Amino acid sequence: MITYKNALVVGAGAFGTSLASILADRFEKVVLKVRSKDVYDAINNDRENSVYLKGIKLKENIQAVLEWDELDDDFDQDIQLLVSGLPTAGIKPFFEENFDRFEKYFQRGIPLISLSKGIDSETLELSDDLFFDYFPHYRDLITFLSGPSFAKEIMQEQITLVTIGGRSRKVLSQISHMLDTSYFKALPSYDVKGILLGGALKNVLAIAGGIIEGFGYNHNTRAAMITRGIVEMLRFGKVYNARPETFYGLSGMGDLILTTTGGLSRNKQFGLEIAKGRKPIEIINSQRTVVEGYKTTKAAHLLSEKYEIRARIFNGLYEVLYNEVPANEVITMLMNTPAKFEIE
Repeated sequence: MITYKNALVVGAGAFGTSLASILADRFEKVVLKVRSKDVYDAINNDRENSVYLKGIKLKENIQAVLEWDELDDDFDQDIQLLVSGLPTAGIKPFFEENFDRFEKYFQRGIPLISLSKGIDSETLELSDDLFFDYFPHYRDLITFLSGPSFAKEIMQEQITLVTIGGRSRKVLSQISHMLDTSYFKALPSYDVKGILLGGALKNVLAIAGGIIEGFGYNHNTRAAMITRGIVEMLRFGKVYNARPETFYGLSGMGDLILTTTGGLSRNKQFGLEIAKGRKPIEIINSQRTVVEGYKTTKAAHLLSEKYEIRARIFNGLYEVLYNEVPANEVITMLMNTPAKFEIE
């Protein structure tokens, strides 16, 4: 199945590593640029990312590098795809520091996939804004992947469908082909804002889903939260002129169902811990994995204030995470809200 030469993946978290595993089926060599020595050693010596995906062996054509000078010239000259597995908060500092290198890649026409699922809580920018701020002349080369995809299940080669968003039909078709395997498929879309909003906002609802499950609520409650959550997501989408049908697709409803019902979601696990009475900052500081939904909750709250978006679930979770309002009080408040017509 191998068709392409080299791929470079920046960021060796769970999802970045899982994308590297997919690419290893299509590329002769895949390099993971890592920042931690323990991850570097585990990948190159033990053939697994024991920090984020313990016990799952990596394919032989995947290699980790800690410093840029470890990339030999032959590999660098034959790179055909770039992947950013950085969290939203990591995009600005990384690409500011490495601007010249990536501008040269873009000058050679090499496309990039971003895996970020968040909103910058300071600037309220989505990841396309963050990338386009740095590389305004290469917007057609930069794409964004989102959809229902637990990294562990990708590594187990379970059938997975996602959405890849971008501006250029040619680039989207090229990347879709690069990612196409017997178990993984990326469906192209032009609705970048819809894809990014779906991927970011569903993380907030996943935290809410963890909280209600932690309180002992079951299927009825989860179904209500998911469906009303989608309604609120659509209201955010209107502000960005996103297409409503995107929120009912893989990067919206599909990802939301996965993260609110599956046991592998970091955001849902975060919500479960909140339900136990733990403080958000305590949980964040106790783990290496990034809970994108935590900062996105703040960003969604600020967006709802700025654009007067009616988003009771999102703002209720903000009160829990940032103002220490007990979650059971927020649930009571939501249930005491006067009923309105469902489709208004």
